[in-house]
Amino acid sequence: MVYRNYIGGKWVESKSGNTFESVNPANREIIGIVTKSDAADVDAAVEAAARAFPAWRKVPAPRRAEILFRAGQIMLAHKEELSQLVTREMGKVIKEGRGDVQEGIDMTIYMAGEGRRLFGHTTPAELPDKFAMSVRDPIGVVAAITPWNFPFAIPTWKIMPALVAGNTVVFKPASDTPVLAVKLVEIMEEAGLPAGVLNLVLGPGGTVGDALIAHPGVSLVSFTGSTDAGRGVAVKGAQLMKRVSLEMGGKNAIIVMDDADLDLAVDGIIWSAFGTSGQRCTAASRLIVHQSVRQELTDMLVARIGALRLGDGLQESTDVGPVINALQMQKIHGYTEIGIEEGARLLIGGEAYREGDCAKGFFYEPTLFDGVRPEMRIAQEEIFGPTTALIAVESLDEAIEVNNNTRYGLSSSIYTRDANKAFRAMRDISTGIVYVNAGTIGAEVHLPFGGTRGTGNGHREAGQAALDIFTEWKSLYVDFSGRLQKAQIDLDS
Repeated sequence: MVYRNYIGGKWVESKSGNTFESVNPANREIIGIVTKSDAADVDAAVEAAARAFPAWRKVPAPRRAEILFRAGQIMLAHKEELSQLVTREMGKVIKEGRGDVQEGIDMTIYMAGEGRRLFGHTTPAELPDKFAMSVRDPIGVVAAITPWNFPFAIPTWKIMPALVAGNTVVFKPASDTPVLAVKLVEIMEEAGLPAGVLNLVLGPGGTVGDALIAHPGVSLVSFTGSTDAGRGVAVKGAQLMKRVSLEMGGKNAIIVMDDADLDLAVDGIIWSAFGTSGQRCTAASRLIVHQSVRQELTDMLVARIGALRLGDGLQESTDVGPVINALQMQKIHGYTEIGIEEGARLLIGGEAYREGDCAKGFFYEPTLFDGVRPEMRIAQEEIFGPTTALIAVESLDEAIEVNNNTRYGLSSSIYTRDANKAFRAMRDISTGIVYVNAGTIGAEVHLPFGGTRGTGNGHREAGQAALDIFTEWKSLYVDFSGRLQKAQIDLDS
């Protein structure tokens, strides 16, 4: 079976007829053969979306939302099947696979609820016998370009608000997780989405993604991926006067103060640093630790890290699954070598793991560095793997300064039992997400998601804030005075 594109309501092979393989990173099992698209397929998908837009935008938003509600129920009915596919195609452990799918369900249902809101504003007019209000209008054709690390959840962050707001979508998933994208689109088809409203184009980012970004029929590009790739999207979008929403990298830190509950902090660090094998934009790749508890915390961490079990994520006993592919494993190990060269102390991990059933997959040992200085590359650059770096500080002020001193600003955390310290941190930490006495991961769909500095370009996903990306504001004035009224000028008469 070849997994195909979905264009104009039909499942079609690429115009070139080329294919590629989707592979399980735990054991290199072939998940499926996938059609490999190019610019010609992008043209067809954008044209289908453009044809569907005039009718779709006129469907009442509550009716659009009903399709999303049905999709959410279908997802729920197939949750375990989808979760196992997440683990097989992406590699994360099955508990996290279920969380990935549940987040997609949550986002779909939440955004369906917006179909009866999509709130604008009414406001008093400054002139008599005049009514003033603002409403949201859809933008047009949206390009949704998504990564492999949350192959079910993140597409719903983009597709569902775009659809409920009245846009049509061309969906380009990561090449490492195309089968899950097919399953998501199948669900939307089963839920009754009209032909052309959602289109799927499978293939490499350098071909399909670039063609989609540059296509004149695309009004908005919503992209999640690395900061370097996002910068390229921003440049191309600016040259074409195209709206662009970027969700990019992170170099997130957990601050552990001298009064912290260390058992709780260790739980949060293990989950945040090594969950999803560190392949999250919110992963904790820095630990900013008060000097007075540094040794005790380090000893606790080394013991816990050494007990983590690597293996196929379908086994319920597995703690850490594989990384996504060989290239990513090489990148992670490259940062281990950089850390050693910079003078950091490697306490545990730092090698590819090829024991037993892991021999065929892309496994990397959970890795902890100590003696890290804030300016080191392993403390500044996104590794996107199961590696974290411990930086010692003497005070809360120093901890906050170190936390804020990177080019990223997505997520951060502080462990303290002092309410004054917690509130100072909430005020002074300059990231888009701040946790108190919890790790750096675990966003909820009804709050805005995104960050500062190089993490994005100021937009937010999830929550009501997502609608600001996928809609244009339109101001409406109704004058029922029966005469010409001149704003500002008539105020003086």
